[in-house]
Amino acid sequence: MGEADRAAWRVTVLTLFPEMFPGPLGLSLAGKALAAGIWALETVDIRDFARDKHRSVDDAPFGGGPGMVLRPDVIDAAIAACGAGPVVYLTPRGRLLTQAVVRELAATPAVTLLCGRYEGVDERVLEAREVDEISLGDFVLSGGEPAAMALIDAAVRLLPGVVGAPATLAEESFERGLLEYPHYTRPAEWQGRRVPDALLSGHHERIRAWRLARAEATTRARRPDLWARYAGAAAEEEGSKR
Repeated sequence: MGEADRAAWRVTVLTLFPEMFPGPLGLSLAGKALAAGIWALETVDIRDFARDKHRSVDDAPFGGGPGMVLRPDVIDAAIAACGAGPVVYLTPRGRLLTQAVVRELAATPAVTLLCGRYEGVDERVLEAREVDEISLGDFVLSGGEPAAMALIDAAVRLLPGVVGAPATLAEESFERGLLEYPHYTRPAEWQGRRVPDALLSGHHERIRAWRLARAEATTRARRPDLWARYAGAAAEEEGSKR
């Protein structure tokens, strides 16, 4: 039986840069716990699931705009190859990572962490896989790997046998103000899910309006605090025009 089989908690990281791990997680408390088999780490290279000779994993976003978007078929294949626990996507759009969320994840036998890059991941695979989106905070990183490390480190500390004195744990204590709208890329139809018509219209104003509406709806649903601030500022601006 291998270390991964004996471990109390198993984490699989889907990333374009598997060489970044274990990184800091191989040191200090987390590193000692990893060596002791209290938890186990597996990294999966997303490029291994690309379908062309160039190992392409991304494509340009429908509706235009800068950057690239990770393809749904590639990400879906990578997730399917893991099959270990809930899938968490590290993204600024997600629910805030709190100690309560960390405890929730540490209590599961295994978790799969998806590290995004570029402009993000095609929305359809997130919906299809019912991916849990989690944010480290209201700031932007170059990729999800540092956020994944932070989440893992926080969770490992809660595992039995990691902290010498468990009682110590009991003593411890965005640009327009909106979350980002969903992203889509090729193929235009994937697993029966089509890209929204507005993004295929080529009509810039319609695309802009769709994105704003989705950004507002996402912010209102996921971050009431940001939404209250945004709505208040909008009302104030409207009142100053009268």
